[in-house]
Amino acid sequence: MQVPNLSTFARRYPIVLCTLILLPIVIALALGGLGNVAQPVATGYVAIIIVITVIDMVRDILRGNFGLDILAVVAMSAAIAVGEYIAAMIVVLMLSGGEALEDYAASRATKDLDALLKRAPQRAHRLGTQTDDTALTSTTDELPASTDVPVDEVTPGDILLVKPAEVIPVDGELLTANAEIDESQLTGESLPAAYVAGDHIRSGAVNGHTAIRIRATASAKDSQYQQIIALVSEAEQAKAPTVRVADRFAIPFTLVSLAVAGLSWWLSGEATRFAEVLVLATPCPLLIAAPVAFMGGMSRASREGVVVKGGATLEQLAKAKTVAFDKTGTLTHGEPELTAIQLHESFAAGNTDVQQAATLDDQALELLRLTASAEQYSTHVLAAGIIDAAQSRGLALATTDTAEEIATNGVDACIDGRHVRVGKLAFIRELDANAPESELTAGETAVYVAIDGVYAGVLRIADRLRGNAADTVTHLRGNGIEHVVILTGDNQHTADALAAQAGIAEVHGNLLPQDKVRLVAEQGARPVIMVGDGVNDAPVLAAADVGIAMGARGATAASESADAVIVRDDISMVARAVSIGRHTYQVAITAIWIGIALSLGLMTIAAFGYIPAIWGALSQELVDLAAILYALRALTSGNQHQIAPSAD
Repeated sequence: MQVPNLSTFARRYPIVLCTLILLPIVIALALGGLGNVAQPVATGYVAIIIVITVIDMVRDILRGNFGLDILAVVAMSAAIAVGEYIAAMIVVLMLSGGEALEDYAASRATKDLDALLKRAPQRAHRLGTQTDDTALTSTTDELPASTDVPVDEVTPGDILLVKPAEVIPVDGELLTANAEIDESQLTGESLPAAYVAGDHIRSGAVNGHTAIRIRATASAKDSQYQQIIALVSEAEQAKAPTVRVADRFAIPFTLVSLAVAGLSWWLSGEATRFAEVLVLATPCPLLIAAPVAFMGGMSRASREGVVVKGGATLEQLAKAKTVAFDKTGTLTHGEPELTAIQLHESFAAGNTDVQQAATLDDQALELLRLTASAEQYSTHVLAAGIIDAAQSRGLALATTDTAEEIATNGVDACIDGRHVRVGKLAFIRELDANAPESELTAGETAVYVAIDGVYAGVLRIADRLRGNAADTVTHLRGNGIEHVVILTGDNQHTADALAAQAGIAEVHGNLLPQDKVRLVAEQGARPVIMVGDGVNDAPVLAAADVGIAMGARGATAASESADAVIVRDDISMVARAVSIGRHTYQVAITAIWIGIALSLGLMTIAAFGYIPAIWGALSQELVDLAAILYALRALTSGNQHQIAPSAD
């Protein structure tokens, strides 16, 4: 934490500064025999603080939040009433200094989030645009002079120079023959990744020891790292559930403290005893421990590849009982491969098995070309498999200005003067009611096609289950999750086959977004976590108690709707997020109990007259320190089993 200068400190913590100045003066006056001067000065100052605290307390109560400030007010008032004015000022310092102490602990807890923000590149070295032959073809030694531009001015197609050890500013295509890239901040993999010309490189990775050229494929705001930065900024601004967690203890702790103080006064007959007990009941441990723990948990999660948008999300993760998964791109790799093309007699005759034939006949190739051309305008992960299959066979895809994606159904497009509709069977049957359902093997998905309003055929696609999906489900069940379910828009047969491999018994297929929202709302074991990655998952991610987006592929709509975003393409991070949530919440609660236990122990001793008010106020600082130090354990991983990343 950077130490602020005096003016900044005075602006942020005026009461702390005033108390630090006034307290030594009051002590000096008292020790110098001028107690008649010191007491009214201290009493007047503490009275002002009491008024300010009461005003804030009343505002909180009017907003429906019963806080712990009443203990502080009673403690300061009691100390002043019995003439313990120095103790009253120490209580003021303790309460006001608690905010500064919390900020310091928070900066320690959020250092990983801050480091991520500070790494964000601000400028890029632009060599030219994609039409500049010199920038494209020159060797590294012959490159034209680069122009430094703000990273926000980079547009897709710009040719950029990335110098050694620099952070890659935007997503791009590697133009240099080869490169070694450090992706540890994105994937957690410590060894550099090797890339060759034509490979896609993500922003936020760090270039190796030689300069490279990339062609920007996205602007800064659409690049992965900047999206992560935006999520982290949102996470830092989100308020941890400090009030909810601390205030559960507020009323009981207040009542117990007042009872102990009142009983000690009644039994001893000394009003001073009441003040001596209450200066040890000030609520700093409860107010500070929870936010420090949750900030530490958020930092820990960010370091491991999960951006959590606030402490409330960590608390819900800790208490979660149900996890619902989308299938495609979540439980599966989201890298579908074309397995077969079935042509209807209206388009052509035949059924060509892609896996057994080296080439496709002309009619099948034409259906593939038209389908892939339309799928260029789809955001669904299945579209990528069809496009890749067409391009790998040398097919030139057509473009159009007349294309529309109908969310969760498919794409309507005009390709080379023909009306092409691609998507679910029900979507195709809107045009041709006689379109038949394709028979699929385990794990396959059907993409149906209509040409000029008539059913033309189906492309069968297979997507592999992630290698660690089953381990992830097992870990979730072993970590308190009672119910695991799949909610998918894919067909039931395909979903059932993959669910069996993952060890998931309950599967709901053929769902529309509104169906997913309904099923999440109907879950009895709550809170419910929903995990998804696509645009069509955005509604259910927002509706779930905790929405987790698999954001490594840059699914912006899903990430914005989610409460947490996994920035690595690894399903096991869902289980890790739950583990971090449970560990963080346990640390927060334990830190609060440590503060309460120490306070109650010291209050008991003070009730018998063994701790003077001044020493009680000072010892409470040690209680605060103990609670904070324990709360910082949320930065550690806890004793949680790690799931190995998928090797396939």
